[in-house]
Formats: sequence, C-alpha cells, structure tokens
Amino acid sequence: MRQSTRQAAILEAVARAGSCSISQLAQDLAVSDETIRRDIKVLADEGRVVKIHGAVALPDILRESAFELRLRENADGKKAIAKAAAREIANGDSVMLDTGSTTAHVAYALRDHRELTVVTNSIDIARALATRNGNRVFMAGGELRADDGAALGPSATAFIEQFRVKTAILSLGALDVEDGPMNFDLSEATFSRVMISRAMRSILVVDGSKFGRRAVIKAMPYTSINLLITDRIPPAPFDRLLADAKVQVMVAEDDE
Repeated sequence: MRQSTRQAAILEAVARAGSCSISQLAQDLAVSDETIRRDIKVLADEGRVVKIHGAVALPDILRESAFELRLRENADGKKAIAKAAAREIANGDSVMLDTGSTTAHVAYALRDHRELTVVTNSIDIARALATRNGNRVFMAGGELRADDGAALGPSATAFIEQFRVKTAILSLGALDVEDGPMNFDLSEATFSRVMISRAMRSILVVDGSKFGRRAVIKAMPYTSINLLITDRIPPAPFDRLLADAKVQVMVAEDDE
C-alpha cells in the first residue's frame, strides 16, 4: 500500500471511530507500528490529526479528556471484558478496582450486583457503584488527577493498605515480553502493586492492544496475576509466558 493511500485509510479510520490506537491501525493496515507512526507524524505536522498517548485522534475532539477518549477506544472489546470480569464477582464480595478505562467498564457491568464492598481510587467508579443495592464504597484519598478523577500518591496507597479484599481488578497500560505488565505512571504502578498485595485474587483486564506494548514503569511480574481477561487470544510468545507464570487466560466475546 502506498504511503498516500495508507494515510487516507488512517484518516478514514480515525474519522469513523473518533480515535484509533497505533497498534490497531498497524494490524488493520498490515504494517509495522513504526510505519504508522511515521504516517501519523506527517498527518500531525499538517494539522489533520493529533497524537495522543499510544493513539491518534481528530483535532476537534480534543475538548474531550484523554480518559474519555480511552473509554471510547475499542469500547465493544472493553465491554465484553467487563462483562466477563463481572461474572467473576458474586453478590456480597469485596473488590478493589483501580482507575482505568477498562475497569470503568467493569464498574458499569457490576451495577446490578448487590451488597458489594468496593475499594477504589476512582471517582467515576465510586459514583457508579455507591448508593446502589446495598453496596459499601470506600474511596481512597490523595492528590486528585484532573483527567480521570484518580486519587494517587502515598495517602491513596496507605488508605487501601487497611483493607483485605477477595478480588483486585486492575488495568495496565502495556504488556511487554521482557518486563511484564507495565504502566506509564509510577504512582499508578505503585497503587497496582499494593492492590495485589491486599487481595486474595488478582484479575488483570486488558484489551488486545496492550500485548507487545512497552511502557516506562515495570508494574509487577506475570506471576502476580491469577486471571487475565482480554478480548483477543494472546499472541506468541505471550501464550507461553502466561502459561509458565500459571496465569489463567480468559478471552471474552461480545454476546450482544
């Protein structure tokens, strides 16, 4: 495919979806991530698209926060993951959820559950599950991040250390072959590690775009995860890595 044809296809995909991840564009157009990044640089220099973290969007949707864009990106896949995760939680269970677009979808999928004890650092997740069906919701305090309403920092991690829950559900920014689950923010990675330490079982919810992506902070080893729920079969060599770490893998399917 010629560069001009490929760039036209990128513009069409972004216009249709509002935003697209680099990895998804590379997969759809059968080229490397680096090729897509070079095309996007040309389009961004011309003012036709804007680059956001790991993705590309149209300039006129920048009035939405980056978190709102992530909620929309691969929404069908994330909703399928969320439904599968919600089926792992029983009425009356205790659960921790961190801030992320996929865990936000999990919170929405849990709205019909009853008498949950929920610990979170996300305003959106707390709002979705509080004052419903006899739930008890505990919100971690700390420095509030404007983009996604997340409370992070030492006070947030100290708060959740007071709890012992049945299940921790977390989302991360990248799954690397060498460094394992990774994140782009040190405070988020620290919060995730503390969550896992305070739970009997940990569930990682990530869509397929995270496989093969590398971030800057190593969050934890694969052996810290009990169950990984995703929307695509993990590519090689992740299937072997996860099997060796004894991580159960569930591929969620959209049942609508």
